[in-house]
Amino acid sequence: MAEVKLFRTWSSPFALRIVWALEVKGIEYEMIYEDLSNKSSMLLQYNPVYKKVPVLLHKGKPISESLVILEYIEETWKSKTPSLLPEDPYQRAMARFWAKFGDDKILPLIWEAFIKQGKDQEEALVAVQENLKYLEVELRGKKFLGGDAVRFADLAFGCLANLVSVFEEVTGVTLIDREKFPLLLTWMQNFMDAPKIRDTWPPRDKLITKFRALRETLIVKEPK
Repeated sequence: MAEVKLFRTWSSPFALRIVWALEVKGIEYEMIYEDLSNKSSMLLQYNPVYKKVPVLLHKGKPISESLVILEYIEETWKSKTPSLLPEDPYQRAMARFWAKFGDDKILPLIWEAFIKQGKDQEEALVAVQENLKYLEVELRGKKFLGGDAVRFADLAFGCLANLVSVFEEVTGVTLIDREKFPLLLTWMQNFMDAPKIRDTWPPRDKLITKFRALRETLIVKEPK
């Protein structure tokens, strides 16, 4: 039996964070795909609180929540290079800060822009752009958020590299302006093409089909 197992879905961006970390660190693992419309008894057993993916199972012990799992991987396989977090305490804190910033300030706003229309969508897009400015500044002089190689913060933000273009195609609106965010767009391409990352992306056509259908069911329409 595999010592490390990852419970995921084919499209979850949060589970992809764990796939990337395991691949970058060179850790052998088994993937177990879940259908969240019919959750397995194992998923409910290993994540009874949130009942969602990702869940990492290591030596029979489950860990849930993607950023927590990333930290666990780094601490458990610290001797495996590259390190996901820097040695310097301040730099480690900053990597965690940016990861939390993404989950608190970037991804929720992008989701709002995705499921809204009209004025509400425009307001969400403005908020997205305002927060993306901080990332653009942080990327000055860097190939990746972690410096010259993919690190913790890059894994946290990595889903932007493919989901932004998917959301743009589905909604017909521009989330990231090329003139305003050249460094961010360059980072997205660098991350998409990075070794250990480039072969892990879900099929784009399937993502578009999924999110187009999902938007139809969730879209918040303006009152008449």
